[in-house]
Amino acid sequence: MIQKVKVFFEEVYVELRKTNWLSRQEVLRYTLIVLAVTIIVAAFLGGLDYGFSTVLKSFIFK
Repeated sequence: MIQKVKVFFEEVYVELRKTNWLSRQEVLRYTLIVLAVTIIVAAFLGGLDYGFSTVLKSFIFK
């Protein structure tokens, strides 16, 4: 059992050495893109929610 665990972690190490890691600049760029898209989508959905709730309130409380 212990031998299997040892072999597993050795194989994990070998595979991680093959991985192409992103540079710090690429990670920062992609993080900013994700944040910008998230904020844009949140603003869009918030605007839709506000618009629909305003329309529904005007029909309900008319």
